[in-house]
Amino acid sequence: MKYFSFQEFERSGTAYRHGIANTAPESARKNIAVLVDKVLDPLREAWGKPIAVTSGYRCAALNKAVGGSATSHHCKGMAADLTTGNCVENRRIFQLIMDMGLPFTQLIDEKNFSWVHVSLDPADVKRQVLKL
Repeated sequence: MKYFSFQEFERSGTAYRHGIANTAPESARKNIAVLVDKVLDPLREAWGKPIAVTSGYRCAALNKAVGGSATSHHCKGMAADLTTGNCVENRRIFQLIMDMGLPFTQLIDEKNFSWVHVSLDPADVKRQVLKL
């Protein structure tokens, strides 16, 4: 984990506002490390500029508070919502993930590239591309 930290994956304004302890258990930390090592660090290296994690790990209470799916990869530490700070560059990192052939389970354009969701379940690398 060269460019990202566990704290970035656990940080949540919603958790803070609701008094939710969003500390990733060891099983989720292992998944976060795989996601970072196989997808996010190579992406950041190629991008050459910072990429922020706006939503990473979500404990059950946080996932419920944000209205997340009960089967969300975020709950297992297998997903990250990313932003560069603007929609144009978010579209570029979305395309870069595909062009680099990085492994992913889902790659989602969220709200016209307001952010990019990428998940990796090593047992299910189906490279599903979605637009929400």
